Amino acid sequence: MQPHLVDLLYRQSYAVLFANFVIPLPVVYVLWNSVQSGFLLSWMGMIYCLTVARVLVSHRYFKRYRGEPARTTEDTTSWAWLFTILSWASSLLWGMFGWFGFLAAEPQLQAFTTIVLTGLVCGAIPSLSAFPIAYTGSLVAMLLPLAARSVVGEDTINNVYFLFVVCLAGVNLYYSRISYRSMVETVQLRFENLSLITQLQTERDKARAADRAKSRFLAAASHDLRQPIHALSLFNSTLAALGMRGDVRGEDARNLARRVKSVTTNLSGLLNALLDVSRLDAGIVTAAKEPVSLSRLFDDLHDEFSGKAREYRLEWRLIDTQYWVNTDPMMLKRILGNLLSNAFHYTDQGRVLLGCRRRGSSIEIQVFDTGIGISADQQDTIFDEFHQLSNPSRDREKGLGLGLAIVRRTSGLLGHPLKLVSSQGRGSMFSITVPLIATPPSAPTVHSALSTTGSPSIMIIEDERDVLDAICQLLTVLGYQIHAGRSASEVIQAHATATNGNKRPVDLIIADYRLESGTNGLQAIEEIHGYLNQRVPSIILTGDTSPLVLKQISDSGYQLLSKPIDGDVLQEAIHKALQSTRLHADNLHYVPD
Repeated sequence: MQPHLVDLLYRQSYAVLFANFVIPLPVVYVLWNSVQSGFLLSWMGMIYCLTVARVLVSHRYFKRYRGEPARTTEDTTSWAWLFTILSWASSLLWGMFGWFGFLAAEPQLQAFTTIVLTGLVCGAIPSLSAFPIAYTGSLVAMLLPLAARSVVGEDTINNVYFLFVVCLAGVNLYYSRISYRSMVETVQLRFENLSLITQLQTERDKARAADRAKSRFLAAASHDLRQPIHALSLFNSTLAALGMRGDVRGEDARNLARRVKSVTTNLSGLLNALLDVSRLDAGIVTAAKEPVSLSRLFDDLHDEFSGKAREYRLEWRLIDTQYWVNTDPMMLKRILGNLLSNAFHYTDQGRVLLGCRRRGSSIEIQVFDTGIGISADQQDTIFDEFHQLSNPSRDREKGLGLGLAIVRRTSGLLGHPLKLVSSQGRGSMFSITVPLIATPPSAPTVHSALSTTGSPSIMIIEDERDVLDAICQLLTVLGYQIHAGRSASEVIQAHATATNGNKRPVDLIIADYRLESGTNGLQAIEEIHGYLNQRVPSIILTGDTSPLVLKQISDSGYQLLSKPIDGDVLQEAIHKALQSTRLHADNLHYVPD
């Protein structure tokens, strides 16, 4: 603030300096016959010399800072006081004019002197008010001699002049204070406007970057989705061609099956990763923090990646620890799993190490590798979607470029700082810092089992006939009672027909999100609830990655399964839903002793 006010002090001094060059001439002309000419010329010469000095100081100030305010407090203060002292000296010279020009024997000269000094005092308000002490001192230096001359004079008119000088000083000090406040507000508004402009520019740049990132994201996603579908189409054509030649050899069939499974696995991985990104962006993923044993987590990761270490012929080391941390166990495992996967994919020889270091009240979990490393100019961009190092051919075996994007979003959601230290050609170290907690007391293990008696009843709503038939066939084989249809009304009709209108209990509803006629699975479930006169556990199936859709499903409280869905995953979700229903029913029928 102060540097800008001092800058205004110098910028607005031009009018005062101009007045100091022009006004002495008419003053000398008017007083030439009433005051000694040598004294007048000396007085005018001092004013001109002092004015030239002030011009040179101003020139030096503007040359030094080139239109920008002084940067330090010391510079600001020194320049402000230099200007003030020169202003006071100039004002004293004009105060001398108030003494020798206020001649009692010549009323016209008294009026002339008063008018000149009044103009100078009033004109200095906009020039000196940016530094109030400069104006106050100048006003006193100019008007005090005139006031003193009025007091010592014997004529009655002198009392009027004295009263005039006092009123003039009071009014000008008041307006100087108002001007100072206005300047301060102006500078503050300028800062606020600059801040707003900076914020707008920042938001604009973010929006442009987000738009470019979205375009790259969609282009890469489109490419990576098309490739496996293209491969599946070619494998299907190969199988058809082999079939037209006669019986397909077992070796050819096994080879094609293996390739198809690899492609479908990659496709499923991409869709799941895209869905994870969308869920995190939509804000529907919530962290459920609890005490987590790093020893158990490390053991799980060691078992999970031992096979990959043998496959890649890498040394796989793990430094055991007995620390406990406060975090979401599934999210932390997902983060470390992604970091370890990257470490194995980009390490040709050497080792991968998982360990940790204590950092005060936190623990830094570290993943080391001796891989290709990451150059300094790419260490920020590797966390972007579909950004991969040393994989120009986009080999699916080296991932899809979404793992680190998920890591960054998940660590941000958990509030766990993420760190990267890497040197190109010498390997990398990724780490995440998690808060430590005391070892929790051991708790008895609670075992719960789902009764297998009876045959659970499930309603299925799916508008795609092939998908509906596949789900129905799978669940029928697994022993469930199925009531299926392409809409809620078809399912209700199927249930009513099968139960002769008795509305027998339904244990679970499985519905696709996007249905025909513009309806969705949430609406279909509500319609069935109305038919059954009760709420039933439900599962929503969707291939949609829209954050709005995912948030809508999450807010409904129903389970969400993302297509494509493996049979084991579907069965596990059904088991979980039915188990929660059984536990809820047991609690309702439990009577304490």
